[in-house]
Amino acid sequence: MSDGFEAADFIVGFIAEAEEHLASANANLLSAEEAVAKGQPTPRQVRDLFRSLHTVKGLAAMVGVEPIVDIAHAMEAVLRDADRAAGRLPPGSVEPLLAGIRAIEQGVRALAKKKPVIAAPQTLLNGLADLRQVAGDQGVSSAATSLPAELWGKLSAAEREQLVQGLEAGQRALVVQFLPTPERAAAGVNITSVRERMASVSEIVKVVPQSVPATADAPAGLAFALVVLSAASDTVIAEAAATKPEELMPVRLEIPASPEEADSGLGDELIDDELGRSGFVRVEVKRLDDALEKLSALVVTQFRLGRVVVALRESGADVRALAQVVGENGRQLRDLRAAIMRARMVSVAELLERVPLIVRGLSRVTGKAARLEVATGHAELDKAVAERIFPAIVHLVRNAVDHALETPEERRAAGKPEVGLVSVACFERSNNQLELTVSDDGRGVDAAAVAARAGAPVPATPEALLDLLARPGLSTKTEVTKTSGRGVGMDVVRRIAVDELRGELSLATTPGQGTTFTLHIPLSITIVDAFSFVCGGETFVVPVSTVEEIREIDLTKTVRGPDRRKSSRAEPDRRRAPRASDMIERRGQAVPVLALDDLLGLPAPDTSLRKAIIVRRNGEPFAFAVDRMLGQQEVVVRPLEDALVRVTGVSGTTDLGDGRPTLVLDLAALGDSLFVASRGVPS
Repeated sequence: MSDGFEAADFIVGFIAEAEEHLASANANLLSAEEAVAKGQPTPRQVRDLFRSLHTVKGLAAMVGVEPIVDIAHAMEAVLRDADRAAGRLPPGSVEPLLAGIRAIEQGVRALAKKKPVIAAPQTLLNGLADLRQVAGDQGVSSAATSLPAELWGKLSAAEREQLVQGLEAGQRALVVQFLPTPERAAAGVNITSVRERMASVSEIVKVVPQSVPATADAPAGLAFALVVLSAASDTVIAEAAATKPEELMPVRLEIPASPEEADSGLGDELIDDELGRSGFVRVEVKRLDDALEKLSALVVTQFRLGRVVVALRESGADVRALAQVVGENGRQLRDLRAAIMRARMVSVAELLERVPLIVRGLSRVTGKAARLEVATGHAELDKAVAERIFPAIVHLVRNAVDHALETPEERRAAGKPEVGLVSVACFERSNNQLELTVSDDGRGVDAAAVAARAGAPVPATPEALLDLLARPGLSTKTEVTKTSGRGVGMDVVRRIAVDELRGELSLATTPGQGTTFTLHIPLSITIVDAFSFVCGGETFVVPVSTVEEIREIDLTKTVRGPDRRKSSRAEPDRRRAPRASDMIERRGQAVPVLALDDLLGLPAPDTSLRKAIIVRRNGEPFAFAVDRMLGQQEVVVRPLEDALVRVTGVSGTTDLGDGRPTLVLDLAALGDSLFVASRGVPS
């Protein structure tokens, strides 16, 4: 075993760290683009962008990837000059800087694939060199503040501009002092935790460590001055900083009397930033998958324990103590499941961080001006779901820009703003489902044109229109371009959202006003809450998230609907299809109800009293009559990956503790396949 340094051992960590910083760099550069075009300063974005690239450069140097070092160094030089100019990036700098980030991303991807990283393109390095500005503070605001000289001298030009801009915009500026003590440290209150809390209630301009006389309040002779901009009350800020409201020092805007400009560079900012590091541990996804697999085995064992307890009780044994232990174990398993699932969750905002780049690129290619609005709140998704749904989101956003938005000339003629709007929003619909919408203010979907392209009748409902749009190979474009025209888009979206994730996809469109696609998808697809029931002597499972209502019905009191069975002489031994759908009344609406045993070719029960499981698909409710419900529990879903055993209406299998596979049904998909003809679209 060698004691020497092996760069290859750190490649995996470098890739993960670099991807995170490059995503942050893209976001900061895009947020600064509009200000750059207007010649306005963006001091915070410049500093954050510099910090990300500085870190990537250091990591790349550590593992010996010189092409990435060269590109990051050239970009750093541009950003350092911009910082000295109070955060003003030179005109035309966004494209070269984005090109630099893309080149670094290509190098990182090459490393991930264990391929050589090509040398930094000389044209790129030359383009970045051309952006170099003359060092100096020509762009710094002439205004100054009442900030003490020792703190003002610690601020870089960009930080001073950030503070002045905030004051000129009417924000409150404060100096908040934190004094570390052994008692506070023992209670978990330190500069890191204070900085995190302060960041949630304010915009931190700078954290400056200071030497102070050793006293009872500052036994270490150390203090931290936090210069912040905030709209929060003094009480909230003081609580976050573990101090008193009267200890806060306000900062005012003043006309300076030739203050001495100390060049506090970005390097010092990076050193100070080390004080604010958060405690994170990166874990490979496969390790979390392994933990979830172990948890899945425990869930099945819990089912088996429950069955043993029931068997012992039926034999006359006193199992009260054992049942209590099993119940407590079940609660602990649910808590463990929640903890592991939280560790697997990724922020939807993080998932969508590349969408602004996609919209920007599409705008340039199509010649359409587009503005993106993203509203995600604190919504999170399981990583497995996030990875599957992202391509669907990309397809919807691409369609919105390329198909839906009009050209600037067309929008002017229609009385619309020249810049089209694309919105992506999401929120948690329940504790196990997420609602995500992609909308635009474009021309809307022309149902007649879509029907003509598909060679089908004009759809009368949004559901029927969506069915046409999702036909494989259908495109409303008459010619193939770089972005569309190949007939690959909405069919991919439906396959991912509906077939793979067992969610829902709907459409709402108004001619001349815009279109909205709505997806309802589960937060997780591995361990889910489910109802178990018996039908035809067999036990089945259906996810709770797909069930709208469970009610008792009497099949002798239903109304017989039309016969939907399609007979086939070529298949005389085919399993029985339902002869006709009965109809039940539900809050003034007629709902078709099918006997699931009849549909699956299982023996019917002797009684007409059944349970009806009501689901909804594309806005239409369906009910399935089953024998009886068994209860609700957590189940581990094993998807059917083999195409030879996949069948509509069966999404996977599970083990309820008896060692036998139990089918997990997708009743919504089953109902949709039976009644798709009723919407006027051939199946």
